[in-house]
Amino acid sequence: MFEVRQARVDDVPDIYQLLRALAQKGLLLPRSYSNLYEMVQTFYVARDPEKPGILGGVAALQVAWEDLAETRSLAVPEEFRGLGLGRALTLALEERARALKIQKMFVLTYAPVFFEKLGYHQVSLDTLPQKIWSVCFNCVHYPNCQEIALVKDIAAI
Repeated sequence: MFEVRQARVDDVPDIYQLLRALAQKGLLLPRSYSNLYEMVQTFYVARDPEKPGILGGVAALQVAWEDLAETRSLAVPEEFRGLGLGRALTLALEERARALKIQKMFVLTYAPVFFEKLGYHQVSLDTLPQKIWSVCFNCVHYPNCQEIALVKDIAAI
């Protein structure tokens, strides 16, 4: 049984390997070890306490503005998909965001249906200027991003 918890520095090598594998498939942008160590406090992991060497998934919460945060680097290995780990990680991020008094969550994704099932709705990337100017503007895919932007009001929940 997997449990979702905040990541620690000893989780970084496994997070790196999972994100690297998905980045090589073009499903996520790559992240360096340096970036993962700098941002480890923003990550949550799904781990089986009885098999601590197994990483069932990962996701990061990135605050973008006073009322807005992003789900980043949501990844679940193929062998663990369908177990609800992506959902559990996303809900953990939303819970943390609410504790920070964040009102809206957003995500850029190639899997919009997953997030729509969790109450997110599609928006134009132009409605997220904080994201465009802080991250997207420096991305190799800008301005031809193929990801779908979705938003959810989490304050009302």
